[in-house]
Amino acid sequence: QVQLVESGGGSVQAGGSLRLSCAANTRTHPTSCMGWFRQAPGKERERVAIVHTYNGASDYADSVKGRFTILTDIPKPTVYLQMNGLKPEDTATYFCAATGSSGGRCPEAARDYGHWGQGTQVTVSS
Repeated sequence: QVQLVESGGGSVQAGGSLRLSCAANTRTHPTSCMGWFRQAPGKERERVAIVHTYNGASDYADSVKGRFTILTDIPKPTVYLQMNGLKPEDTATYFCAATGSSGGRCPEAARDYGHWGQGTQVTVSS
C-alpha cells in the first residue's frame, strides 16, 4: 500500500515562495513517477509538475515553467515542489500523486495516477 504524506503549503503574498514536500513510504515501481497536481474550486485537477524518480526526468505545466521546480530525493523517495514568484492564480489545493512509469516516461493526466496524498492548501493574495 503506497502512502504519500504531504507537508508545506500556507498563505503568502504575490511574489512570495513556498515549498511543498511529499514523502512516499516505498521506493518501488508504483512510485517511479511522482508529481504535483492542483485543483482550484470549480476547476478540474491539473498537472503542475511531475518527475521520474529513477532517471530524474521532469515536466512542468506551461503556467509554472520558470517559477516552480520539482526536486526529488531519490533514496526515500521524497519529492519537493519549490514555488517561487507565486501568483494569485496559483491558489489551489495541491496534491501529491504517484504511479508506475511506462517505458521510462511518466503520464501527464491525473487519471493515470492511482496514489494520492491528502492535499495541502496554497493561498496567494494580491
